[in-house]
Amino acid sequence: MSEHSSSQIDTVSCGIASRFRLDGRVALVTGAGVGIGRSVAAALAQAGAEVWLVARTLARVEEAAAEIRAAGGRAHAEACDVTDAPGMRRVVAAMPALDVLVNNAGSNIPEPFVDVTEAHLDRILELNVRAAFLVAQAAVRRMLASADRNVRGGSIVNITSTMGHVGAENRTVYCLTKHAMEGLTKALAVELAPHNIRVNSVAPTFIDTPMTAPMFERPGFSKWVHDRIPMGRLGRLDEVVTAVLFAASPAASLMTGTSIVIDGGWTAR
Repeated sequence: MSEHSSSQIDTVSCGIASRFRLDGRVALVTGAGVGIGRSVAAALAQAGAEVWLVARTLARVEEAAAEIRAAGGRAHAEACDVTDAPGMRRVVAAMPALDVLVNNAGSNIPEPFVDVTEAHLDRILELNVRAAFLVAQAAVRRMLASADRNVRGGSIVNITSTMGHVGAENRTVYCLTKHAMEGLTKALAVELAPHNIRVNSVAPTFIDTPMTAPMFERPGFSKWVHDRIPMGRLGRLDEVVTAVLFAASPAASLMTGTSIVIDGGWTAR
């Protein structure tokens, strides 16, 4: 290897770690009171971002923000239902700036297609699609209003699902909404690229958390899931969090309109 080639490698490698930093950036995470959202908020703060955590339950989101501050990070707690569009617009307006949005809030009601009620359909569509769309819209408007947006850029990370890439029984509405978010991700990426705003998704499989544990107490369900994951295990929170951090950070500066699928090989079959 020539001395010139070696110096080029050294120049690139010495700056890699800093590319994952979010110092001076402001981030908004929805559904940040528990699970993926809470862990993502903590990771973004650890990477240097000032994080605004939003969830419906004030006690949970305040507890999460307090943990971040105790660890030396900067965090603000806001209690707001993401389906309250005016309320979310007020949250965004109250922020000093906005560089990163993690669109995480969502839900599911597993049931056979023929049993889906209009009420359940409307509820999941409102939360998983309409609210996510309007939160992203409010965030982008704020990003576009920043005088230095072309320098700082922006990043939106939509938390979707393996179910945004495949179909599954008893999850027609959930699959519908997550496929919709994957489509929104691509369309926004194309439209916002000239403004230096990147849009990507992170699509996890089933994650091993206290919230999902009761689901896997049903042997039939546990076998159904594990049979579809070639790696033979559930995902971990840290595996999702690191993907979100990458997508949000300057390390992914040329990545937009794509999905990081964290599924142990489910969609590779």
